[in-house]
Amino acid sequence: MTAAIEVENLRIVIRGAEVVRGLSLSVSPGECVALVGESGAGKSLTARALLGLAPQGAVVTADALRIDGTDVRGTTERSWRRLRGDTVALVAQDALVALDPLQRVGTEVAEPLRLHGRGGAGVRDRVHELLRRVWMPEPERRARQFPHQLSGGLRQRALIASALAADPAALIADEPTTALDATVQARILALLRDIADEGTAVLFISHDFAAVRRIADRVLVMRAGEVVEQGPVDTVLGDPQHPYTRQLIAATLHEPRNTDPLLSEPVLTVRGVSKAFGEVPAVVDAHVEVRGGRTLGIVGESGSGKTTLARLILGVERPDAGEVQWHGAHRVQFVHQNPLGAFDPRWTVGRSLREALAAGGVPRALRPVRVRALLAEVDLDEGLADRLPAALSGGQRQRAAIARALAAEPDVLVLDEPVSALDPSVRERVLQLLLRLQRDRNLTMLFVSHDLDVVGAVADDVIVLQDGRIVESGAVAEVFSAPQHPFTRELLAASRP
Repeated sequence: MTAAIEVENLRIVIRGAEVVRGLSLSVSPGECVALVGESGAGKSLTARALLGLAPQGAVVTADALRIDGTDVRGTTERSWRRLRGDTVALVAQDALVALDPLQRVGTEVAEPLRLHGRGGAGVRDRVHELLRRVWMPEPERRARQFPHQLSGGLRQRALIASALAADPAALIADEPTTALDATVQARILALLRDIADEGTAVLFISHDFAAVRRIADRVLVMRAGEVVEQGPVDTVLGDPQHPYTRQLIAATLHEPRNTDPLLSEPVLTVRGVSKAFGEVPAVVDAHVEVRGGRTLGIVGESGSGKTTLARLILGVERPDAGEVQWHGAHRVQFVHQNPLGAFDPRWTVGRSLREALAAGGVPRALRPVRVRALLAEVDLDEGLADRLPAALSGGQRQRAAIARALAAEPDVLVLDEPVSALDPSVRERVLQLLLRLQRDRNLTMLFVSHDLDVVGAVADDVIVLQDGRIVESGAVAEVFSAPQHPFTRELLAASRP
């Protein structure tokens, strides 16, 4: 059987630096191959090279590079446009950037059909069918909306629907479930597995070993541009031979925290808060109490109201009913779900950090030193201060966003999916950083996440949202070990491989 994706000795050089070296892989129809490794390992660069989308100035060479039997070395951009979407499609890591903000979701999903001559009277029905296939609620209504009107998880599902529109022979999925909650992630992974079983070749790029275990037949582990281990997924994950693979797997799973309640005063009380957008309720009669020096995890499916509740707490949104009461004066900072959208694209990371320090009253002479210290705190090299946000990997941008939030020396930190784009070992370091900050500074945190494993690692208390309502709350160890509500049990079951 001819491989749908076949690469031999791939080499990518950027500004004289060899960032991918000697990579060989093949993906046959009906097979799912996973490519894993830390951010900066070269996973996404490899994926984009397979689509003719390597960064400007990159030199890509290979002994063989075939897509569905076609040699694409030296392929012109015009020829690539015919191949992309039809023969090979990409599900990118950042849905907000990948989707056109000026196009409605339905138009975006329909675009591959029109580009490859499959338009016509049935396009609208086909779009709705694709949206239903990726479990998009109310597909007819969502098709009329713009990307900014959807939650992160719903945007990611729209992007997957668009990639599947023209039935490509090969699908390259670059962190396709990063922004999805556990139950939707399980459905999307099952969908991608079904797509592979139906004959599509799937190259699955991820830092999530639980997801890889669910979906992949084979796995390749990348480090610093090289494949250090590969083989059947059960063999590599069950008995890893390379120390780096063992390190990545060890950083993947956590036990829920079992912390004793602290006798601390309430920092924040939410009483009967409700918020609707038009006729759609986003948060309904929410009651929350957050005590100082503790972390409250906010979990639920995408579209359940997690981010809206966080925005109500921050005062970015005004409630339709109820009140948000802060007890005393607090410095509150927010870490956004989409770090690329949160930074000014024209400013270097260093300038963004200096502006945050200036807003916090740090004298100009001390700002360069503080910038270096902040970058070091989140495991970023000080040389990244001179780069624009777009030049950083997803994980690097997320850590830079956390550094900027810390610049103001907050005592309350609201984090919306702060580690969703990070690979396991970097995620572990950031989580440990957050726990240390909480301990050393008596920091209070509200931690919004779809990843129950992460919430279990950092949160003292948790609330579970379903359709805007809090259906369960309590100490995280108690809720996760003995959930009372059926929806909580469903979330926990979906998060475990």
